[in-house]
Amino acid sequence: MGQLIIQDFVSADGFAADANNQFTFYEYLDGGTAEFDRSQLEWLKTVDTMVLGANTYREFAEYWPTPASKDEIIAPSLNGLRRVVFSRHLAKASWGDMAEAAVESGDAIEAIRRIKGETDGDIVVWGSLTLAETFLAAGVVDSVRLVVMPIAIGAGRSVFPSGQDPNVLKLQSATMYDQGLVELVYGMRAMNE
Repeated sequence: MGQLIIQDFVSADGFAADANNQFTFYEYLDGGTAEFDRSQLEWLKTVDTMVLGANTYREFAEYWPTPASKDEIIAPSLNGLRRVVFSRHLAKASWGDMAEAAVESGDAIEAIRRIKGETDGDIVVWGSLTLAETFLAAGVVDSVRLVVMPIAIGAGRSVFPSGQDPNVLKLQSATMYDQGLVELVYGMRAMNE
């Protein structure tokens, strides 16, 4: 059975999107993130499936399966993943000249449970904050990987649903990378732990 992992970049003050619900603060990093990228490349060997909401899918499809990503060391691995887009409006989800992504338009929780059941490797949700919140609220997420950036933006949107009961996470690892990035990997604790 696959493990559902949410991975998001967050500001040092805990936001995955700014007050306009945009993720634009990555551009403020001064220089490359080669060390982090190599770590991601290694981790991607365990990932089988990428899950995206419709908005994040559009952003990814405009970059990753295009010549613009040719210098990204993770591009071949990312583009080689099975792709699933959750959308009630998209009928198809093209991915450059590669195979289209599957589109899930029904109940998201039923669909992710089915996907977990038919997948051996990891399943990663990137961006897609509304979808991630749905999965977190339903308790189907196995771990969360937060890549903390050395940038404070003051206000915005969290990875975790607002108004939820406190959820104690189990720290599995903390790793520092170039450009001041820190990756925190948390396992989701069962409510009775």
